Amino acid sequence: MKIVIPGGTGQVGTILNRALTTAGHEVVVLTRRPVREREVRWDGETLGPWAASIDGSDVVINLAGRSVNCRYTAVNLQAMMDSRVRSARVVGEAITAAVRPPRVWLQMSTATVYSHRFDAPNDEATGVLGGSEPGVPGYWAYSVEIAKAWERAQKQAETPHTRKVGMRAAMVMSPDRGGVFDALLRMVRLGLGGPVAGGAQYVSWIHDRDFVRAVEFLADRDDLAGPVNLAAPVPLPQRAFMRVLRAAWGVPVGLPATKWMAELGAFALRSDTELLLKSRRVVPGRLLEAGFAFDHAQWPEAADDLVRRVRSGPGSTR
Repeated sequence: MKIVIPGGTGQVGTILNRALTTAGHEVVVLTRRPVREREVRWDGETLGPWAASIDGSDVVINLAGRSVNCRYTAVNLQAMMDSRVRSARVVGEAITAAVRPPRVWLQMSTATVYSHRFDAPNDEATGVLGGSEPGVPGYWAYSVEIAKAWERAQKQAETPHTRKVGMRAAMVMSPDRGGVFDALLRMVRLGLGGPVAGGAQYVSWIHDRDFVRAVEFLADRDDLAGPVNLAAPVPLPQRAFMRVLRAAWGVPVGLPATKWMAELGAFALRSDTELLLKSRRVVPGRLLEAGFAFDHAQWPEAADDLVRRVRSGPGSTR
């Protein structure tokens, strides 16, 4: 198959490109700064020669958008909104204009769209969308609005011959350098992998190989459209999540952090505490109903596999 990945140079795009290319597919990446073979320049906002890559392709997987690994200032939040909405909109325009449009458009979204909650898991049918929770920072609601606008841009695109799926992805855990697992493991190595602000907030996650398999599953299943949660079926409270990761690495103790300590750490790392403090209790209702079987459904086994691959070196990420 020919697969086009707009915004495919980040961590998730690298994971998909590597796996899909290894599987024998022709993968084309749309990027602002092409440097490798099969990379095509685009600006993420306007139609251009890059649209020819989409015409005649089989699958489009749009990952474009400003990284969330930053301080959530007003400027950065607006950049997140604009980059996601504009890129989704122009991908839709390219598909609409195509003589031979792709049969499926997989659009990245985020589990952040769901409410900060502890009482019950969020699936696609009964999950509560966020934005109005009491007692949380106001800008968390804007993060939800970004996710909603991102999905809305795909939904509004006129693509009658192309099936559309919104992938509400949890954190993708991979041994690659620079990803979220790398950051969490660094905390464990430094002895800082304890509970944050009590650690009751849920962590939703998905193993990188299950993420790839889920993307392939969604591309192949003609009966699945609309929002789909890409998350392992067993989210954990953050304190349990980090305890398992410490055990996998062989570190018995992790220092806890209060909320204000997390704020200081996030400021120093130029990141934001929403990534640590929001309770993302998300489960893959539609994937499970459709018969998808996770190879790494439980965090202890997944953490052991990821740690083994880290210790085995870069070649083991494949």
